[in-house]
Amino acid sequence: MTYRYVVKELRNHHHRILVNILGIAIGITLFISINAVSASYQKAVSLPFKNIGADLVVQKPEKRDIDAAQVPTSMRSIRLPFSNQYLAADEVRKLASLEGVSGSASSLLLWEFAQGGFRIIMGVDLSQPGLGPVKVKEWLTGGRFPQHEGEAILEKHYAKLHHTRLGDTLSIGTRSFAIVGLLEIKEGAQVAAANIYLPISDARKLLGPDESAVNIVYLRLRDPSLQEKVKAQIGKEFPGMSVTSSDTFLELMGGVSKISGRFALLTSLIALIGAIALIIKTMLSNLVERSREIGILKAIGWTGRDINRQLMGEALVQSLAGGLLGILIGYAVSYCMGFLSIPTSTPWQVNLMPALAKNTPGAIATTVRLPVSVSIELITAALVISVMTGILASLFMARRTARMKPMEILRKL
Repeated sequence: MTYRYVVKELRNHHHRILVNILGIAIGITLFISINAVSASYQKAVSLPFKNIGADLVVQKPEKRDIDAAQVPTSMRSIRLPFSNQYLAADEVRKLASLEGVSGSASSLLLWEFAQGGFRIIMGVDLSQPGLGPVKVKEWLTGGRFPQHEGEAILEKHYAKLHHTRLGDTLSIGTRSFAIVGLLEIKEGAQVAAANIYLPISDARKLLGPDESAVNIVYLRLRDPSLQEKVKAQIGKEFPGMSVTSSDTFLELMGGVSKISGRFALLTSLIALIGAIALIIKTMLSNLVERSREIGILKAIGWTGRDINRQLMGEALVQSLAGGLLGILIGYAVSYCMGFLSIPTSTPWQVNLMPALAKNTPGAIATTVRLPVSVSIELITAALVISVMTGILASLFMARRTARMKPMEILRKL
């Protein structure tokens, strides 16, 4: 292969070469952007669990006899949410000891319907610093996290709405609490979002005399791949309990998320194959224009192998250039899509806001910005595919040039 000849050939037919490069770039751009968005949906639905360091959230819904037209329990004062009834102490211990579970934490979630409006109260277990709602201490914007009974922190938008500041006193039920901190809820943190955070011991005293009351258990798995196995085990050993994971969020999102979960790679490959087929067809049609040149090269002593190596060099340069251009464009497209926000439907089991309070000021955000990123693995795969495109195109051209006879070509000149 003569490198100088390759450069001259590419330079003399720059319009044709540019079309080929752009075609490959479009295919690579689609491959990168579709797969990057696919991965971003997976990251978006895992944010609520990543923010609390858990893989599964276990709760016990309220049992109500619909056929008997059971009258709903009172909504006045402080109460347990419908989807978060008491879990017995032995149930909590058994959940923590399940095979595949490496850590567990508990919390007590309460609703308060008072004259001043509705609010969500989260009792936090301070003994588990890296798992569960206690991780909201990382989001403090002022003050500190509660360390003693009678202390509380507020979500800053809720505090602003109710004109409450650090050092003020807040009445919850029949008790008063000193506000020692303010925090801002992270994006996509629906599972841990509340208006007021207290030590779990204080939350228990608000509801009643039970000193071991919990209604949410957060489980961290030894290996995320065990998720379905552990969920199935919980369903078998604890009938009636609800288990929520990132897959639960993904099922509710629909649309692109369904494509991203199963068909993203297939969709991007189909687009890429279409672009590759177009490039190969273009390169093969270009051989007709270059038949005179190939005939002359064979007549002066170039072998079929020499010509094939020359064509392969040209094809590889074009495919590599198209791949690099496609990676740049794909990265730019993915970067721009990272500014988009998508709705995140919250499963009813972990929805901390009751339907009748959904219009309450300071309600939990229901959108999240797409965490789009282009990984090194995706870039490497794109480069490999673009190079394989050049090799594939050169193989097709080699078969075509092998059938070209120099005497027949020169006779037509």
